[in-house]
Amino acid sequence: MSTLCLIPARGGSKGIPRKNLLPVAGRPLIAWTIEQALSADAALRVVVSTDDAEIAEVARAAGAEVPFLRPAELAQDTTATEPVIEHAIAQFAALGERPDVVVLLQATSPIREEGTIDRALEQLDRGGLDSLVGVVRQAPFLWWAGDEPRADYPVHARPRRQDLTDDQFRYRETGSLYVTRTEIYEQHHNRLGGRIGLFEMSEIEGVDIDTDIDLTLTEGFLLETQRRAFARAEQDVTAEQEGTPS
Repeated sequence: MSTLCLIPARGGSKGIPRKNLLPVAGRPLIAWTIEQALSADAALRVVVSTDDAEIAEVARAAGAEVPFLRPAELAQDTTATEPVIEHAIAQFAALGERPDVVVLLQATSPIREEGTIDRALEQLDRGGLDSLVGVVRQAPFLWWAGDEPRADYPVHARPRRQDLTDDQFRYRETGSLYVTRTEIYEQHHNRLGGRIGLFEMSEIEGVDIDTDIDLTLTEGFLLETQRRAFARAEQDVTAEQEGTPS
């Protein structure tokens, strides 16, 4: 099964200008997602789709392929993601390299735990699914607004969180990760279609950088993750040295 891992990253961003290139915990934001894709056990073709020469340069430096620049008409504020994916599929199909599956990773969700991408691909294959959407589980204490607001749970018999059963939980789409068989894009022009599966991610993986607050929280988490990784590496080196005869 040939798998294309596509990371869309256009140059324009209204909320946080040049967001994909912002330094986060010591590296450009997009580099985190590229590194996670390259670290997967699965054989992924990691490609960045961008209209921006600087993003392309940074992506290549991080190890991704940028075999083409996205046309300007596919890099507008109103451009949906699906045409961007279909453009990439068409580029590779023209070379006789049509992928069987597309893993869509959003660079603005830079936190993914080790093994997450491989686990998603395994779930798609094992479950005989056509598409998969990353979600975060949450309690059903949600409300619908309107003239007469209504709750997504029985307000007169409010359950305790610890007593909730599996069927009472809701699942929020993270926007971080989608896995889709290529024919779904070709037939439905949508990242989701056919037999759809929910791919549960940890709560921290559901972070999406859209504001300065999101950016600050994400950087703090990634810095702490790096600190712990360095500490573990130092412990391993020390243990190895102590166990080696002088």
